[in-house]
Amino acid sequence: MELLIKNGFVYDPINGVNGEKIDIAVKNGKIVEKVNECKAKKINASGMVVMPGGVDIHSHIAGGKVNSGRLLRPEDHYRDFEKKTRITRSGVGRSVPSTFTTGYRYARMGYTMVMDPAMPPLEAKHTHEELSDTPLIDKASYPLLGDWWFVLEYLKDGKIEECARHVAWMITATKGYAIKLVNPGGLEAWGFGNNVSSLDDQIPHFGVTPREIIRGLCKVNQLLGLPHTIHVHTNNLGVPGNYATALETMRCVEDLAAGGKPVIHITHCQFSAFKGDDWRTFESGAEEIANYVNACSHVTLDMGQVIFTDTTTMTADGPFQYSLHTLSGNKWVNHDVETETSTGIVPFHYKRKNYVHATQWSIGLELALLIRDPWKILMTTDHPNGGPFIAYPKIVAWLMSRKAREATLKRINPKARSRSLLQSIDRELDFSEIAIMTRAGQAKALGLNCKGHLGVGADADIAIYNFNPETTDPSRKYKAVRRVFKKAAYTIKNGQIVAKDGEVLRHVNGATFWLNVQTREPAVLTAEMQRRFKEYWTVEYENYPVSENYLAVSHPITVKADV
Repeated sequence: MELLIKNGFVYDPINGVNGEKIDIAVKNGKIVEKVNECKAKKINASGMVVMPGGVDIHSHIAGGKVNSGRLLRPEDHYRDFEKKTRITRSGVGRSVPSTFTTGYRYARMGYTMVMDPAMPPLEAKHTHEELSDTPLIDKASYPLLGDWWFVLEYLKDGKIEECARHVAWMITATKGYAIKLVNPGGLEAWGFGNNVSSLDDQIPHFGVTPREIIRGLCKVNQLLGLPHTIHVHTNNLGVPGNYATALETMRCVEDLAAGGKPVIHITHCQFSAFKGDDWRTFESGAEEIANYVNACSHVTLDMGQVIFTDTTTMTADGPFQYSLHTLSGNKWVNHDVETETSTGIVPFHYKRKNYVHATQWSIGLELALLIRDPWKILMTTDHPNGGPFIAYPKIVAWLMSRKAREATLKRINPKARSRSLLQSIDRELDFSEIAIMTRAGQAKALGLNCKGHLGVGADADIAIYNFNPETTDPSRKYKAVRRVFKKAAYTIKNGQIVAKDGEVLRHVNGATFWLNVQTREPAVLTAEMQRRFKEYWTVEYENYPVSENYLAVSHPITVKADV
């Protein structure tokens, strides 16, 4: 199929295109130089914004914890549902939607690539089954490796190259995409009924520290040459005063950065930007973090923006979820995954009139607006932890319009409003900056050269929004911004129109991206490791790796490492 998108206002930051009227040609699922205008299907995008398909670097959409969240929250099923149509299946769930519902809702908003950020290796097969069941979007997942016993043993002995070969095997075996760390060391300590409170606390039994885990896996990531940096959920997440931990986490790998390239991604940074000694003295630490990030080049972040709504929190940070359970009194699931990681799930409701919740809402936006370079700060809600991903159009409106922020500020807790930095921030992002934070910057941070741009050779993943930037001011018409980003005029996936004006038109299977990491020396499968499988796990080694049969459409990326 050939497709020609004509006369749209194109925002393609990777290729330096900022609102110019350019025609986009598509053939065989790729963007090309030109097509046969007589034969090509044409879309008249006059008076519309054209961007690459949206990319989400961090959204919990599949796997054991998400499925447990669905079971824990039957009340969530009835708040929002998808009707069956000639094309689509029915589905339920607002904060933890079913697989088909997830794909439909992302596609309606113009998103075409989503990364699930926390895959326990033992549960990788189930995760991939759910990812394969999610239509209309490409996806990938990050295996949880920060508290994995073998990693801790290698790091304790200072065996970085051996650790790198083991991680290479793990990523390939689980069909994963990046190294994920959650509360480094804290998850293993949680198995002993403890946690860690600083980067230099020793972990029971292993005797290594969070600092050594972060630095060690950063070195491993560099040795392997993986496309994304280490993806880090910091220690002390959700605790007053944790902004200091987040800053120390970023500083601890400064010396590992080379050539100005990022070496660490701090995820859902809003939850790691708290000042204060306790909840009574709680306040925003966004300014301190923004000042640091503005002065360095080795860090990227994503927001973890809070939305005032009922949602479901879920994370591998078991000790944090236990604390949230005791703080809220809400029902709770806690789960230990054999020798690998932990997890917790707690329902939660963010309220405008609650001082802490309102301050959290402010922190996410403060980070996005105070960090000057939009390539360093990416838009997320840490779905569903800060709120469901369907709230992205609201965030876009807040970022583009001071008037939109003021309208919400008027309705929040008065104490939080008086302390919010948003009252002194005039900055309003433009469409190019939004394209970076929701597409180009996310793809660049992930090392996905085929995504996030509209250059020749890129995947033909395109979003068109019915908003004319020449005649309408987004900062004043923020409700229109929210409306058009909620339902893209067209969502194009691999050159096919899959949604139009909020209606899903066809079902396509998105691909699962994964890394085939090849090392110079054999990875790890020794008699010793096979013996440990029998001792540590309830499955045999042969049943552990994920075959490509679990992937509806497999998209391997070969990485050759000199270790």
